[in-house]
Order: sequence, then structure tokens, then C-alpha cells
Amino acid sequence: MFGKKGSNTTAIKTLIGADAHIDGDLRFTGGCHIDGVINGSVSGADGAEAYLSVSQNGKVEGNVSVPHLGLSGTVEGDVFVTDKAELSATAIVNGNVHYNLIEIAAGAEINGQLIKESAPVRSDSEAAADDSAENLPLAELQSS
Repeated sequence: MFGKKGSNTTAIKTLIGADAHIDGDLRFTGGCHIDGVINGSVSGADGAEAYLSVSQNGKVEGNVSVPHLGLSGTVEGDVFVTDKAELSATAIVNGNVHYNLIEIAAGAEINGQLIKESAPVRSDSEAAADDSAENLPLAELQSS
């Protein structure tokens, strides 16, 4: 995002255009670029290939959970990045940012906490699903 060194080369497979407004959650694999508005959570598949970029005019009104993030637009919710987050000078996050590695340009706005995670970062819903599975009897775990 800020230079060629270490820039992401994941191919964009999902594009949300500037005139698009989606009400609902978005799950994607590969690369995803958002120019429009998503009213719901956005999550990328686990693994090094999932990359989300949000343009200066793009907006996510919900939580974001991805391995790689390039943010120039706005996120109204918590952000969970398992690998690297890059926030440009026009980026706005109204929520907490959970990250492993982060690059923040002067001018980026974070209205919440920056939380460094040493282990893989997971959203609350992912953690709750794992917690509920831990409380199941062994027979139920083997059948699911």
C-alpha cells in the first residue's frame, strides 16, 4: 500500500463497486476490494491468500476479520487481522483493532484500542463457536 516493498500480490476475485450497497455478511477467498458499502461483517478465508482492501470511498458497517488488510476507507466495527494491517492516511476505524503486525500512516484515525495479539486473532463469534464446542460431550464432537 505504501510502497512496493512487501506489497500484496493476491489477485482480486471479489469486487464491490462504488454504487453497490450490500446488507448482509460477506465471506470471501483470495482478494476482495470494496469501493461501496457493506452493512454487515466481512471475513476472509483463513490462510495467507485472503486480502481485503477498502478504498477511500469504501465503508464496512460491521466487524472485519481477515489475514491481510489494506484500509483507506472506513470501518464501523472491530477489526481482527491475523497477519498484517496497513492503514493509509485516509483510514478511519470506529472500533478496536486486533492485529499481529500493523503499519499506520500519519493521518489515519482509530477511535478504539490497538490490541497486539501474539497468537492468531479471532473474532468474538469464532471464539464463542470454539468455546461452545469445548463444552460438548465427546460423542457430540465426533458426530459434528
